[in-house]
Amino acid sequence: MTLADLRQKYEKDVLLESSLAATPLKQFSKWFDEAMHAGVPEPNTMTLATADANGRPSARIVLLKGLSDEGITFFTNYDSRKGRDLAVNPQASLLFFWEPMERQVRIEGRVEKISAEKSDEYYKSRPLGSRIGAWASPQSQPITHEELEKRNEELTRSLGTEPARPPYWGGYLLKPDYVEFWQGRPSRLHDRLAYTRNGSAWIQSRLAP
Repeated sequence: MTLADLRQKYEKDVLLESSLAATPLKQFSKWFDEAMHAGVPEPNTMTLATADANGRPSARIVLLKGLSDEGITFFTNYDSRKGRDLAVNPQASLLFFWEPMERQVRIEGRVEKISAEKSDEYYKSRPLGSRIGAWASPQSQPITHEELEKRNEELTRSLGTEPARPPYWGGYLLKPDYVEFWQGRPSRLHDRLAYTRNGSAWIQSRLAP
């Protein structure tokens, strides 16, 4: 089998304008609930794409940790590569792919930090090991395995069971201005229905596959 032979038939569902919610985040919430009930593994896994000041793109997997009428929330180290990208270019794109349902969602928009209080609240809800790990890892910086293990061991002893949130770690909110829902269809005639923000309203449109 060659790479050219790798292909998948898409025929599980159809996406019509008549089924769309009034706003993209309500439609996303509907699809997300369906993905969870369908047993999709880690449905909150999403690809986050950013770009630096020179326009060089970078993408990685992060986790959706908050969904509201304002947008989508995720957490990271502010000094990481994605954090540095967002500091100079606060625009990003998210991609969800739920293969068992033959669906994907693209979300684009402006990103801003959430409040320190909200970041504190989420940080305190994390397992202790993850809270200490946020202190131990100088994310995106060169480090050896031994150095990271040593830092983690030392901080586990010194920080105790109620560490404060690192000042360089917290949440971001992506406020969408474009959201596209993709449903796989036979013969690659996929359904692509998009929402584009126009002031306070959302314009819906169908795109050619």
